Amino acid sequence: MNKLPPTLDLDALRSFVTGIECGSFALAATHLCRSTSAVSAQLKKLEQQCGAELVMKKGRGLTLTRNGEIVMSYARRMLALNDEVQFALKGELLQAEIRIGMQEDFGESLMPGILGEFRRHHPGVRIVARVDRNRALLNAFDDHALDMVLLWQNESEPRKGRSIGQSQMVWIQPPEMEIRSLLARGEPLPLVMFDTPCLMRAHAIDCLNRAGIPWRVVFVSHSLSGIWAAVQAGLGVTLRTRIGMPASLRVAGSVLPTLGRLGITLEQHGSEAEPRAQALLAQLMEQALLGVK
Repeated sequence: MNKLPPTLDLDALRSFVTGIECGSFALAATHLCRSTSAVSAQLKKLEQQCGAELVMKKGRGLTLTRNGEIVMSYARRMLALNDEVQFALKGELLQAEIRIGMQEDFGESLMPGILGEFRRHHPGVRIVARVDRNRALLNAFDDHALDMVLLWQNESEPRKGRSIGQSQMVWIQPPEMEIRSLLARGEPLPLVMFDTPCLMRAHAIDCLNRAGIPWRVVFVSHSLSGIWAAVQAGLGVTLRTRIGMPASLRVAGSVLPTLGRLGITLEQHGSEAEPRAQALLAQLMEQALLGVK
């Protein structure tokens, strides 16, 4: 008979997660109403149960080891399930509404799985989702018409959102288009873009201008599905990330200049009505974005 692995201590997991979130186990001790020595002992116990070091010092702060990152990815979910059981037994399952807005790339690819998982945890919470462009989402958020927004980070317009990921910008083209030959003939690069204002449109035009590559916008769309349809029809090239990219299209590779990564941010209004639900939804988004290239 195989020996069962040790059962992880939930209190130790909570101290571990709180310590990393606070950036200090001394602050975590205050938050958890425990002594610093008690929290340190719990971390040591957790490391013994895992058979690995989970935390190391980095300057004056803390950082996760590789094994610590693995444990952290599960710890939040384990604690959320534990808390959900306790609330359910006490008849405190959430009955609330969260209005979330998301940029089209996320709405069409990542969010269906995230919302399905969230529904299993909080069946009593009603989700009202809006898929739109960055500017429209920010306006709605600032007007308190949305509680949470997941969108591309605009470095020229600093805000208070939390960065939860990054994705590489890439040139996306129809498989049959020969960009190298087109440019060699001196023809302008045909672009399929959103209308302005658009972060990726601005990045694309700036990058091409700096590289001295002639371009012209041949198709303007108000929706991401329109962008994909135009590129699939062979009208031109677009600049996006790989998130939601149709399998029939391909990345242009080294033919065009390399661009950087685009940040992904989450903004949310503080709410006393559903903080647990918002926290879980934010965690699910962050986990989904871990695999984004």
